[in-house]
Amino acid sequence: MKIVFAGTPEFALAPLKAAIESGHEVVGVVTQEDKPQGRKGILTPSPVKAFALEAGLPVFQPKRIRDELEGLKALGGDVMITCAYGQILTQGVLDLFPKGVWNIHAGLLPAYRGASPIQSCILNGERETGVCLMQTELGLDTGDILRCEKLFIGREETSGELSARLSLLGASMLKEELSNIESGNFVLKKQGEDGARVVRKIGKETAKIDFSKSAVEIVNLVRAMNPEPVAYSAVGALKINVFKALEVDAGKYIEFTLGRDSAPTAGEILSEKPKQGLIVACGENEAVELCLVQAAGGKPMRGSDFLNGRKVKKGQVFSC
Repeated sequence: MKIVFAGTPEFALAPLKAAIESGHEVVGVVTQEDKPQGRKGILTPSPVKAFALEAGLPVFQPKRIRDELEGLKALGGDVMITCAYGQILTQGVLDLFPKGVWNIHAGLLPAYRGASPIQSCILNGERETGVCLMQTELGLDTGDILRCEKLFIGREETSGELSARLSLLGASMLKEELSNIESGNFVLKKQGEDGARVVRKIGKETAKIDFSKSAVEIVNLVRAMNPEPVAYSAVGALKINVFKALEVDAGKYIEFTLGRDSAPTAGEILSEKPKQGLIVACGENEAVELCLVQAAGGKPMRGSDFLNGRKVKKGQVFSC
């Protein structure tokens, strides 16, 4: 069976490798156009393109795939496998592949349709997620499901760490199911609409920490935004990225004596000594420790080292 593989980010690399190793023939790779990166805006290929070129595979980068049907058809695929490709497919695209178009979706369906299933499930405090191998149709992640596998989410696991595990799971599932797709030896399960929702792409505005929220919500936000777009806040004019945070016992740091007879302000720094860590008050009289932080233009460092460097001090307040 001849496979056209469509994917763009690092998440798609393991599934692409699985397709190559499956015994079927990958006749072409479709990926997004090169994007400008860094301050100089140097055009940079996607991780999938870089790997495909190293592997000697033909690469096709249409600006809009719906407008490049002849080029896509020329690749000669029997089936198309998509994995975080990044463009909506039209019926014209779907009709080109006699064995169908199949998508590796990094979330449980129908609860996590859309662009950000990994980040969104962490944001929502989910304890499990999974990968669904599904047949693509015109609706957004509404197609029938060939196979779905679940896995547990670690309590401190970040989006980056979870993405790596889900990528390997998706690769394993694809490798096992390609022969069934070729032979037509499969049974599809229709998605219901109960609990269905679409999770949109997450941008920088979502990554700002609101310290008026509970400790668990803040910790989940930090996990979900790591490695990108990275959770952040600011003390005065000093912007601070936060890569790791943990819930702590607020009672150890909130003082109601020595003239203090009210709860601290959300975002207030409670720790006085570096060995205590960088402790910040949040909503519901709770607190979090900012374990790994980075000042603008600096390097990531432990919160205790950040406090020791006197960049911030007890009593200052992070903006919410």
